[in-house]
Amino acid sequence: MLQLTGFLMNFCISFSLALYFHSGEREEKCIIEDVPSDTLVIGRYLSMLHDQDFLESAPGLGMFVTVTTPAAEVLLSKLYGPQGTFSFTSYLSGEHVICLQSNSTRFVAFAGSQLRIHLDIRVGEHFLDESVVQAKDKVNEVNFRLEHLIEQIHHISKEQNYEREREEKFRKTSEETNSNILWWAIVQTLILISIGIWQIKSLRDFFISKKLV
Repeated sequence: MLQLTGFLMNFCISFSLALYFHSGEREEKCIIEDVPSDTLVIGRYLSMLHDQDFLESAPGLGMFVTVTTPAAEVLLSKLYGPQGTFSFTSYLSGEHVICLQSNSTRFVAFAGSQLRIHLDIRVGEHFLDESVVQAKDKVNEVNFRLEHLIEQIHHISKEQNYEREREEKFRKTSEETNSNILWWAIVQTLILISIGIWQIKSLRDFFISKKLV
């Protein structure tokens, strides 16, 4: 239990942006992550039995992780344990669907309980292993941290380029919409003018037929 508590403390401290959700037996829950192309995505999760209290997941309980690309292609499909880390590298820009589903409960008795799943997703981030840094001398430590910093700069630049692409796509969509609205307004105006002319002509023909003019 102490090991589980320590894991939870590290989980909460290290992953301040982590979220959690409840899931039933073999129920699939998905999240959508907007990811630039050629970007590393790292996910970490912890599943716990939730029944008035939080209990450590029993042996035999696993989590099936599936990642689908914007092109509806399966990028990752693998069965993990009750807690674990998964990663993948995107090759397309756009919304990636990350789904988690508990495996068969033949070896685990839910007894009406639900799973609470803690999940953290980090996009484009490589973890800096402090133990590796401390094991190196000062020069190598500076080089190691510098490489990590350059890697983060590349990721920020990639994110900015992706945001510019999205902005350009949105701008083109807005311009096309405005153009369509303008043409539709012109068409409506022409239709109204045509109807007005037709009504005037119809009234004129009616008055002439009745010899009122």
